[in-house]
Amino acid sequence: MQKTLVTTDNGRDAALERELAGLKADFERLREEKVRAEQNLTNLKGQIAELETKAKEEYGTASLAELEKLLADRRAENERLLSEYKQHIAQIRSDLDAVETTE
Repeated sequence: MQKTLVTTDNGRDAALERELAGLKADFERLREEKVRAEQNLTNLKGQIAELETKAKEEYGTASLAELEKLLADRRAENERLLSEYKQHIAQIRSDLDAVETTE
């Protein structure tokens, strides 16, 4: 009867060893993911710092709200210029039509 207990215990021990090996593998995988995530975070922080510096140099600010306002102002200016250009083209067409009809 003692042999049966040893065999059963060996089976349990083997199962525990397999489970432990799996947990160790999970731990290593998670540790590697953590290292990669920390490296990515460091890289992204560096990129953000570079972009903030570039934004300050090019636009005078790195504030998102100020950049959004600047973009809105530039869009409005582009729309105004486009409207003026359309009017200019329409005037040229009108003038050409007038010249053609007088000939």
